[in-house]
Amino acid sequence: MTSFEARTAVEPGRATVFLSGDCDLPARDRMTAALLDAVSRSGAVFVDVAAVGFLDSTGVHALVTAYHAAQGRGGKLYVRNATGPVAAVLELTGLDTLLKAPAEERRHA
Repeated sequence: MTSFEARTAVEPGRATVFLSGDCDLPARDRMTAALLDAVSRSGAVFVDVAAVGFLDSTGVHALVTAYHAAQGRGGKLYVRNATGPVAAVLELTGLDTLLKAPAEERRHA
């Protein structure tokens, strides 16, 4: 079992949540809490999944929950640096499109 970690870096107007390990059922509550905390603190949240090795439906649910929370606050939530199986899950679920940052945001992320 790969351990899960979430680390948040906050800057004026934006936060980046760096996830690592497996985003699965054992990590669900910690992942959701980290994402919702970032959403409550910043208007734009970038979720960096470069170090995520596995993303299942509970990880997808956490991303969707945070996305809706951000929208409810008038904010945005984006996922970046997805590769391999994580990118495949995001593509399969349509989250790759929904959570893709606009070009101008990607340049400054």
